[in-house]
Amino acid sequence: MATPTQPSRLRAWLLEGLTDQTKHRSGHRPEGSDESGTPAAADHGRPWWRVMCLTGLDYFSTLGYQPGIAALAAGLLSPLATIVLVVLTLLGALPVYRRVAEESPHGEGSIAMLERLLSFWKGKLFVLTLLGFAATDFLITITLSAADATAHMVENPHLTSTLNGHQVLITLILIALLGGVFLKGFSEAIGVAVVLVFSYLALNVVVIGVGLWQVVSEPHVITDWKQALLTEHGNVFMMIAIALVVFPKLALGLSGFETGVAVMPHVQGSPHDTEENPAGRIRGTKKLLTTAAAIMSVFLITSSFVTTLLIPAAAFQPGGEANGRALAYLAHEYLGSAFGTVYDVSTILILWFAGSSAMAGLLNLMPRYLPRYGMAPHWARALRPMVIVFTLIAFLVTWLFDADVDAQGGAYATGVLVLITSAAVAVTIAARRAGERGWTIGFGVISAVFVYTTAVNVAERPDGVKIGACFIAGIMALSLLSRLARVFELRVTHVEFDDMAQRFIRDTANRTIRFIANEPDNRDADEYRLKKQQIRADNDIPSEDDVMFVEVTVLDASEFESGMRVRGEVLHGRYRVLTLESSSIPNALAALLLHVRDDTGQRPHIYFEWTEGNPMANFLRFFLFGQGEVAPVTREVIREAEPDRSRRPHVHAG
Repeated sequence: MATPTQPSRLRAWLLEGLTDQTKHRSGHRPEGSDESGTPAAADHGRPWWRVMCLTGLDYFSTLGYQPGIAALAAGLLSPLATIVLVVLTLLGALPVYRRVAEESPHGEGSIAMLERLLSFWKGKLFVLTLLGFAATDFLITITLSAADATAHMVENPHLTSTLNGHQVLITLILIALLGGVFLKGFSEAIGVAVVLVFSYLALNVVVIGVGLWQVVSEPHVITDWKQALLTEHGNVFMMIAIALVVFPKLALGLSGFETGVAVMPHVQGSPHDTEENPAGRIRGTKKLLTTAAAIMSVFLITSSFVTTLLIPAAAFQPGGEANGRALAYLAHEYLGSAFGTVYDVSTILILWFAGSSAMAGLLNLMPRYLPRYGMAPHWARALRPMVIVFTLIAFLVTWLFDADVDAQGGAYATGVLVLITSAAVAVTIAARRAGERGWTIGFGVISAVFVYTTAVNVAERPDGVKIGACFIAGIMALSLLSRLARVFELRVTHVEFDDMAQRFIRDTANRTIRFIANEPDNRDADEYRLKKQQIRADNDIPSEDDVMFVEVTVLDASEFESGMRVRGEVLHGRYRVLTLESSSIPNALAALLLHVRDDTGQRPHIYFEWTEGNPMANFLRFFLFGQGEVAPVTREVIREAEPDRSRRPHVHAG
């Protein structure tokens, strides 16, 4: 008997936490939880500068590979192109995300802002598309960071002979270790992040400081660089023009802003903060974003300058000693093997932990939307199965890209730019709706710049949008299959009756409860009189038995889970009518019947007319628009929700 218990133990371990989350699907947010239903931390947040380090795992760690990628993309113009990127960071991305922090202070980000602007299926499909690019961003962050951590290992002089040729295997091991951390249970990472970020930035200050000293000590280096620029590009104006054209290739330096907003719930607010207006948290997040952008801007410009001037161009090429590790190359070259190894260890750790930040982002983002849309199976609400799924996808991406940092740069930049562009568009619309003409124009210009940057990046490196398209197609396909698989699921999260509706149910609790499903038309006296006569005749209902009408109005059929409010009214002085608003007529009726059964202890009856037309067409109407084949689907939803046949409400069709 021991063998059968093993799968159940494994299943319980994998789905740990799923039961608790399911219990909270009552439509009322559990006390102490955020809007996604995820239990909030017991503490009241951390100082903004500590949370900035959590963001910095993703943002600051790009220094490990950004200078090398910039040198490959822009060549001698790398410092000028980096300055353009910094200007776009400080005058574009930073104002955009400071506004995003105001508009979505609970960590939902720009996707939630855009979700509120669109309804029905077009809104869901748009959000799924953005989720595809977000998945690209976060997953490529995991694989690219692990690949660059591997590059720092392999290129270390003490390890090259041992590890060279095993890059893919080492990267897979790092990703597996990351997945293992989350399978065991990823708790508070902020403390570790503070140590890693401060030590990493301190080491970079030393390396860049020594590099700048070398440049100052050898003035011919700057002279040679200027001469090479003039020889290659002719004049200053041509250099600036080319820098404006090539800077989109450096878009990796913009990563981290979306993560900065996602970690907002961890930021300590003021004592006067409320759930509706967490002003202190918003101020702290703005400080976080501004400080991180300022620090990163200084590091981007200085690192690009010293690496371009001090490292031979050939060393940046694939297989070169500085490929994917330009600052590490300088650390070994000018500070010795011992310091270089310390720098490598620090870089490897922060790159690996950058993957943990991205994994946490995925685990927060996907369950926030997909289960609510009915586009993920039940187990997607549990942490560990999703960790396994994302880890396996990261394995596949690593294998396809052969653990190559440069090859993954395009896909990463595309994901980052699409999210920033969507944020810019979202805040532009928000400013316009708020009547802020100046901000609307400003954000509109920023949006246009990011649209251009994204378009250039896609044109130059189409592999990024191809990878994004694969993620989008995968999410769309799995979402559709999940929605089909869950189509007969009872998805009304809670039912509330107003006083009149409660009175109707109390009045009939001691006799047979009969409902007539009515599709409201003119709602005049003749409509209800004729409907009542027809249903009585079709179903032989005794004349002395009372009946109530039930009418459902479909609001947004694309919504999967929602609460339902039941209102009672007396029409034309004699017809009692319960009116419901829901995303699906059959689900609303099934939820009403089960709720009445539980309240009264009786199995209510409901009466339908058969729907005319092709059954398949009617099913598609139900799937897409929440109405169509109402009678059989209502019965099937009840059957799925109540396995005990003797407890199911009665469904009649005639």
